[in-house]
Amino acid sequence: MYSKCPGQDMRKLRVELYKCPTCGAEVEIFSDETRVKCQKCGTMVFKEKMPSCIEWCASARQCLGEERWKALVGDVKTEQIETKKIEGEKANGS
Repeated sequence: MYSKCPGQDMRKLRVELYKCPTCGAEVEIFSDETRVKCQKCGTMVFKEKMPSCIEWCASARQCLGEERWKALVGDVKTEQIETKKIEGEKANGS
């Protein structure tokens, strides 16, 4: 296990583009952020879903330890299945 989370290494940050819900401007949100203020209108823009580090960090397995990682991966997979199920129902009009 690591003494410091390797996912917080500034060299490994990723950026995603989101649209401001108020003005439609593109807003950059980095992987270590959960929200940012739109530079155009000042609205707080949030990520749609708060990801767990086990979803995006390549070092999560080593960082958490095998047993804890396996337990958490099971929780994430269950959540992903439920999310896909809900999205499918919405697409089908259910």
